[in-house]
Amino acid sequence: MKGFSRANLMYMRAFAEAWPDAEIVQQLVGRLPWGHNLVLLSKLKDAENRKRYAERAIEYAWSRNVLNIHIETRLLEREGNAVTNFEANLPKPHSDLARESLKDPYLFDFLGIGQEADEREIENALVQHITRFLIELGAGFAFVGRQYHLEVGGDDFFIDLLFYHLKLRCYVVVELKTGAFKPEHTGQLSFYLTAVDVQLKSEHDQPTIGLLLCKTQNRIVAEYALRDTNKPIGVAEYQLVESLPVELTKNLPSIEQIEQELGDLS
Repeated sequence: MKGFSRANLMYMRAFAEAWPDAEIVQQLVGRLPWGHNLVLLSKLKDAENRKRYAERAIEYAWSRNVLNIHIETRLLEREGNAVTNFEANLPKPHSDLARESLKDPYLFDFLGIGQEADEREIENALVQHITRFLIELGAGFAFVGRQYHLEVGGDDFFIDLLFYHLKLRCYVVVELKTGAFKPEHTGQLSFYLTAVDVQLKSEHDQPTIGLLLCKTQNRIVAEYALRDTNKPIGVAEYQLVESLPVELTKNLPSIEQIEQELGDLS
């Protein structure tokens, strides 16, 4: 066989060294496009971690770009890290699935807003970038609405963000807090969960779960606050990363330009 570039030959050798087990090649990475395998080889050095990302890419049919985003943001390393009371308030295995569906921290590096953005600004940005937000939330989340209106006893209440999780078969109420987590936040969220269970949940749905996204949290305080709460709630931090100034962005080379430069050197 002829026509392989030096880079391709090096990747083939790296592929063979990374996956010496023929069974894994046939049942796992052999089912992924070559471009996906190049991402796995270049981005991940740990064999077990590489295998986990390959399995997830097949399970959820991630594109090459989505796979790259998840690796760069350490998706699998963050999954299941949120403080929750799911074990006490949800039946197994639903509690385990719900816990793995949340992560900590959540990375909102695609919003292009500053660290001092308020809750409404963050909500607006998340809805404007809903596709990236859903990718960050993880597989199974479907967007229902922002500032979702509920009427209880003649009073109006508005949920920051409402989702439905297709795999868990339940509504997910997300509340944003631009400051540190406070125990009283769980009271408001518990009220919203009760209202959604009464007004929206069908007989076929699982109990609604809540997610408090805070700028910072003390995990011990969060654990204490959730211990005697009878509604399934998770608490996690979010991180904002400011985008580069437009002037600087214009001066940076594109991916295509970098690839062209590298090609000229080979």
